[in-house]
Amino acid sequence: MATRDKIGVLDLQGGVLEHVYHLQALGIEPVRVKYAEQLDGLVGLILPGGESSALIRLLNIFEMTQKIKDAFADGMKMWGTCAGAILLSKEVEGEQPKLGLMDITIARNAFGFQIDSFKTKVKVPKVAEGEIELTFIRAPKIKTVGKNVEVLLTIDDYIAAAEDNNCLATIFHPELTPSLAFHRYFIEKCGLKAKADVHERPDRNSWMKFARITNPVNKIK
Repeated sequence: MATRDKIGVLDLQGGVLEHVYHLQALGIEPVRVKYAEQLDGLVGLILPGGESSALIRLLNIFEMTQKIKDAFADGMKMWGTCAGAILLSKEVEGEQPKLGLMDITIARNAFGFQIDSFKTKVKVPKVAEGEIELTFIRAPKIKTVGKNVEVLLTIDDYIAAAEDNNCLATIFHPELTPSLAFHRYFIEKCGLKAKADVHERPDRNSWMKFARITNPVNKIK
């Protein structure tokens, strides 16, 4: 069996590059996972935001669904952001669960349309000392958690971040803000150590920045 010492980012659909950039800023070179055999050697896997139905369809097409479950059962940690959190959940309101690896109940598109996307700043004591900027884009809501799941962040009447021993779920997009706090937290959850002592990702051009400027419908408040 291969030694598990790398972190992967599922690279089939959705916001892959920003996760890659955040990990690189912390000195971690991730594996961009496109094929099932690339799961070998991973100590952790990030499921990015995107479209959960499309992601699970692609996982099935590329015969990765069972491989992910097997790697998870063998100790691979998982982090789902937005659509990725939907994939992780054991119960999705009104739908069949996808991977079903984390004891949470989630509701899709719980905030409304794309134009209802927003940003906020909050404190997540277990993740960082100061406030962290959060970006919500057509986000789901975590409605309930199982007894072995710890709530990391509650906003109003919904759970925005939660974890158990093997999974981390966030309904927002840490990769779309400069803060590296959640990525550092996941690296450490995987038993690794960030190689760079930085707290924010250096400025760089990205398609998200371009989209905010040119498409007012998709503009984040």
